[in-house]
Amino acid sequence: MPLDQYERRPFTHNGTTHDVFHHGTGPCVLVAPEIPGITPTVATFSDHLIAAGMSVAVASLFGTPGMPSTPRRAIRVIAKACVSREFHVLATRDSSPVTDWLRALARHLHARHGGPGVGFVGMCFTGGFGLAMLLDDTVIAPVLSQPSLPFGIGSSRRCSSGLNETELAVVAEKVQAGCPVLGFRYNQDPLVPAERFETLRGVLGPNFIGEDIPAESKQQHSVLTEHLSPEALAATIAFLARRLEAVPD
Repeated sequence: MPLDQYERRPFTHNGTTHDVFHHGTGPCVLVAPEIPGITPTVATFSDHLIAAGMSVAVASLFGTPGMPSTPRRAIRVIAKACVSREFHVLATRDSSPVTDWLRALARHLHARHGGPGVGFVGMCFTGGFGLAMLLDDTVIAPVLSQPSLPFGIGSSRRCSSGLNETELAVVAEKVQAGCPVLGFRYNQDPLVPAERFETLRGVLGPNFIGEDIPAESKQQHSVLTEHLSPEALAATIAFLARRLEAVPD
C-alpha cells in the first residue's frame, strides 16, 4: 500500500499543523503534492528519490493521503483549497501563506538530515512554491512541476510568477548568483500558460531550466505522476542528486 513504509509525523509552525510523511536516508527533498493530495503516484515518485539516495518528506497539505486521484476527488479538494486562507488561488503577485509553513519545515528537515541544503518539488497547486522557498537559504534545489497558480485567468495571471516584486527580486538575485531552478510543463497544458515560463526565463535568466515537454493532448498535466514523463523524472532525479550530493543505494 502507498506510504506503508513512511513514518507519519505532524509539523506545526505559527499555529498551523499538517502531517508529514518521512522515509529514506541522506539529504532531504521536501515534496509538496498536487491536487488531490498524496496519491499512489506521488508516493511512487517519492520512492524513486529514495532509491537515488535521498530522504523524502511529503507534506500532506490537502486531501486524504494514499487515496488515488479521481475527477470527483480532485474537484472536491480544489473547492476546499480555493477558500483556504493558506492558498492564494487568484492573486497575481503574492505568495501563498502556506509557503511560510513550508520554509519552516524545510529548516527543520535540514537540521535533521544535514547535507548542503534541502531540495523541493512542488506540483500543480504547489508547483510554483519552489520560488517562494528560495526566500530562505535552506532550499538549494527547487523543482517546479506544472506550476498552476495563480490560475491563468487574464493576461496578468498568465504571466505571473506567483511572487510580488520584492520577493521576485530576492529570488532572481539568488538564482542568477548560481542557484538553478528546474521547471516542467506540457506544452499543450492550459493550466500552465506558456507566458508563465517566459516570465521566469526573462527574470531568472539561464539558471531557470524550463522544459516545455511535447504533449499529445491538452489533458496531459501531471509531469511527474499521473501523466509521467520518464525524461522529466530522470532529469529531476539527476538535478536533485547533483545539487544535494546524494549517493544512490
